[in-house]
Amino acid sequence: MATEGPVNPFEGIKKSVEIDGKNFSFFNLADLKDARYEKLPFSIRVLLESAVRNCDEFQIQKKDVESILNWERNQGQSVEIPFKPARVILQDFTGVPAVVDFAAMRDAVKRLGGNPEKINPICPADLVIDHSIQVDVSRSADALEQNQELEFERNRERFVFLKWGASALKNMLIVPPGSGIVHQVNLEYLARVVFNEEGLLYPDSLVGTDSHTTMINGLGVVGWGVGGIEAEAVMLGQAISMVLPEVVGYKLTGMVDPLVTSTDVVLTVTKHLRQIGVVGKFVEFFGPGVSQLSIADRATISNMCPEYGATVGFFPVDEKSLEYLRQTGRSEERIKFIEKFLREIRMFRNYNNAEEDPVFSQMVELDLSTVTSCCSGPKRPHDKVPVSEMKTDFQACLNNKIGFKGFAIPADKQATKVPVVYDNQEYVLSHGSVVIAAITSCTNTSNPSVMLGAGLLAKKAVEAGLNVKPYIKTSLSPGSGVVTYYLRESGVTPYLEKLGFDIVGYGCMTCIGNSGPLPETVSGAIEKGDLVACGVLSGNRNFEGRIHPLTRANYLASPPLVIAYALAGTVLIDFEKDPLGTNPEGKPVYLRDIWPTRDEIQAVEREFVVPAMFTDVYSRIQQGNKRWNSLVAPEGMLYPWDEKSTYIKSPPFFESMGKEVSQPESIKDAHVLLNFGDSVTTDHISPAGSIARNSPAARYLGNRGLTPREFNSYGSRRGNDAIMSRGTFANIRLVNKFMSKAGPRTRHIPSGDEMDIFDAADRYRKENCPVIILAGKEYGSGSSRDWAAKGPWILGIKAVIAESYERIHRSNLVGMGIIPFQYLEGQTAESLGLTGTETFSIEIPDNLTAGQVLEVKLSDGRTFQVKARFDTEVELTYFRHGGILNYMIRRML
Repeated sequence: MATEGPVNPFEGIKKSVEIDGKNFSFFNLADLKDARYEKLPFSIRVLLESAVRNCDEFQIQKKDVESILNWERNQGQSVEIPFKPARVILQDFTGVPAVVDFAAMRDAVKRLGGNPEKINPICPADLVIDHSIQVDVSRSADALEQNQELEFERNRERFVFLKWGASALKNMLIVPPGSGIVHQVNLEYLARVVFNEEGLLYPDSLVGTDSHTTMINGLGVVGWGVGGIEAEAVMLGQAISMVLPEVVGYKLTGMVDPLVTSTDVVLTVTKHLRQIGVVGKFVEFFGPGVSQLSIADRATISNMCPEYGATVGFFPVDEKSLEYLRQTGRSEERIKFIEKFLREIRMFRNYNNAEEDPVFSQMVELDLSTVTSCCSGPKRPHDKVPVSEMKTDFQACLNNKIGFKGFAIPADKQATKVPVVYDNQEYVLSHGSVVIAAITSCTNTSNPSVMLGAGLLAKKAVEAGLNVKPYIKTSLSPGSGVVTYYLRESGVTPYLEKLGFDIVGYGCMTCIGNSGPLPETVSGAIEKGDLVACGVLSGNRNFEGRIHPLTRANYLASPPLVIAYALAGTVLIDFEKDPLGTNPEGKPVYLRDIWPTRDEIQAVEREFVVPAMFTDVYSRIQQGNKRWNSLVAPEGMLYPWDEKSTYIKSPPFFESMGKEVSQPESIKDAHVLLNFGDSVTTDHISPAGSIARNSPAARYLGNRGLTPREFNSYGSRRGNDAIMSRGTFANIRLVNKFMSKAGPRTRHIPSGDEMDIFDAADRYRKENCPVIILAGKEYGSGSSRDWAAKGPWILGIKAVIAESYERIHRSNLVGMGIIPFQYLEGQTAESLGLTGTETFSIEIPDNLTAGQVLEVKLSDGRTFQVKARFDTEVELTYFRHGGILNYMIRRML
């Protein structure tokens, strides 16, 4: 956004230019006449342009511009810089809490004597409703219609609230349900690449409330996921405070094998970068191999950025980017000023010209010709498994002790077989049986090559007489209506449907755990045999317990491989040696017989993926559908909260807030609510998926007259803190050292009683006893989830002591006023002899500084030191105010 107020000290490099008969202006970084600019990675140039354009000597100062120009020396030195993104993007599960918070902030401002109308997004915000639809119905021609009907039936109240927000909040675009997945809609429609604000041109950039916001990096737009709390502050015009990142240059060379998919490339890149270690760093792709990749291929790689741990996975704009903009129906007028502007400020890339290569912190290389067909799993997205080794790898996982690559199935139980009757026919389930096969997620459904590849494989499979067993829950949930369009026009839709891959909805669905129920006979057989059943999906996350409670093993795979494993019915198959089935003549059919080549796929793509499809689909996107348009929303600046609502509730975050800032409270005699090891993810922390019938959230809903059928999912109830706090840490795979087995339970230390985590926290609250969490490495890894911080705040958690944190989650904890402490280097709970049964006291000084080391006193007299992980002065300011939103309210006053 253009800066208002004081004169920008860089006004002198503002340049006027005429493009296609129209006058534009921009801040021409090339006119800085600074040799350091030419060496900067292209991603850092975007941060620099934002700092130059928004420099007001208040939020952003000249010294910040100098810090960025000095990137080569400052990177990796914890140098703090501000960044003002051009826009914010939200999906509905995180968008609802944001709108709830805006409504509650308006109430708070009014209560404290201010003007509630000031509480509006200043920075443009796009909200795409994409997370609410579930695969209730599959393998049916009416699946889409039925699932959408159920979606509106369950979420009507939430949708009405969002419709109020669309009219009450200025500068916010809400894309109605049924339009697609947020990141795919962003790529195909919302992305500007270059903003044109009343003639002022500047690079598109954004933050989003989902870690896969990085998908847009594939189109040359810098963006990444932040917590919902931080996103709300950006919407209110605040700059993000960040540490100037290191930039890893990832050089791509060679050409992809004709039988390899872009999914195989991304899973290979993910494992490689995970091994290198790029957490908290930018990754920027360069080299001649990049020019071999389509924008959809690049976007697939960028989408998986959170899985390899980087902040961004950036592909600067090149000729292929402009071709993609044309293909997706962007206007020639827009494309002309995008190209002219980016060439002028030297942000347009020729990947075949090594002279344009900038300086990087570190360089690594991948020869694309070495990539082979692969999957990832069974519990983590970076555990790559070559398809040729899948059978032996899964067998090893059965044997291995419980862990990311193990299930500890006793040898005498590994051959267990359980008969199951479905549609009056008997089948047999065993370890490795595929029970969910889903072509889902923006990661792959945005890519025509793999989607058409799946369609062509389905066509060849049907023609060869192959079929998918009917008990397998198959589904196809595209990221936008464009996918349906080109699958239909290319003639592959009937073959996909024949194999059970009917379109079930437009949204994240199986990828985020909205897989819906399995057939009861299948569920019963899995539980009876204690089987390690499998899900295979074209998604980006496969953490334990995420896809479905009964699929202990879940593998990420390309859409064609999803169909292949569905045809096989098991992951215990060697595709080279074992046939998928037999044709009508009784001859074996192997995967190689039906696998389409890259040339076949590209020929179909060139013919059937055309600009008119994108123009047609997206010209209607804001019109909504008849269900959305029939909703009647309340009017007015303040939302009329309904105290009986179990979906939308005014949150408690600002109830005790006063006009003045109070000193932070020290932690005295805190008990440990939860005692964790390594890799506790936000999927473990944040409420997600269905609401278990024996959970505190279920009891809350039951007490209000709701039946289990009406419970819906946690995601759909993100606007109600009473539900969400009861679902915090409710993951059935949660491993808490206080308990003998996994699950959402803990021990109330003073009494020794075992109970649900919410009940324990509530008991500590009634006893006026503060609580903390002990954790190992990578606490809070996974998708950015605001409720992974809001929920613990409501539970009364004052601090977390961990060995290390995922970047976004640590920021979210700070944003809610929870202190992220870190053990000193080389120390752990184990090395310090902590059992978690002690009480912990930590004195918080009034003059607390970023990164300060503080002393922890235990009830048994021992002491040790921890580092307060406030990484910037801005984070400290948020903490002192009790959180980032409290800070914003006081600013408005």
